[in-house]
Amino acid sequence: MGVGGGIFLIVVGAILSFAVKDSWDVVDLTVVGYICMAAGVLAIILALVINAQRSRTHHINTVQHRPPETGDPRDRGY
Repeated sequence: MGVGGGIFLIVVGAILSFAVKDSWDVVDLTVVGYICMAAGVLAIILALVINAQRSRTHHINTVQHRPPETGDPRDRGY
């Protein structure tokens, strides 16, 4: 779940919290909406932190060069 999923949860939570005025005996939809909005904010924060860590990584390439071959076999690295 990335930034898009977090935004989706915030939108669904806002609709449940502010637009729906219905309540069942067991479930209060306003509380469910607030929970969805909190989960959406948490998802966005986590996605941004993970993307920031991913962009800070760097790779180091190590290339070893052999010395040029000369007439002496000791210089060849065998």
